[in-house]
Amino acid sequence: MMRGWLVVTALALGGCVSTVGKVVTAPVRVAGKAVDWTTTSRDEADRNRGRQIRKTEERARKQCRRDFDDDYARDRCVRERVANEGY
Repeated sequence: MMRGWLVVTALALGGCVSTVGKVVTAPVRVAGKAVDWTTTSRDEADRNRGRQIRKTEERARKQCRRDFDDDYARDRCVRERVANEGY
């Protein structure tokens, strides 16, 4: 009879242990997600930087295309404008 109660108790507590484990680790998982949302990964930073540089170059090309007919002068203009932007 004692063995029967032991089996029933073990089965009942099996679910409780699982639930306790989830409850205990929940704050850690929430904090981890918050950190992921608030920080920028290296890949994201590189991607954003590349996008910013491409936009700057495109803007410089449009301005220089309007101002210069000569290809050499236009390329030099683009390089100078991009360098003035700090890239």
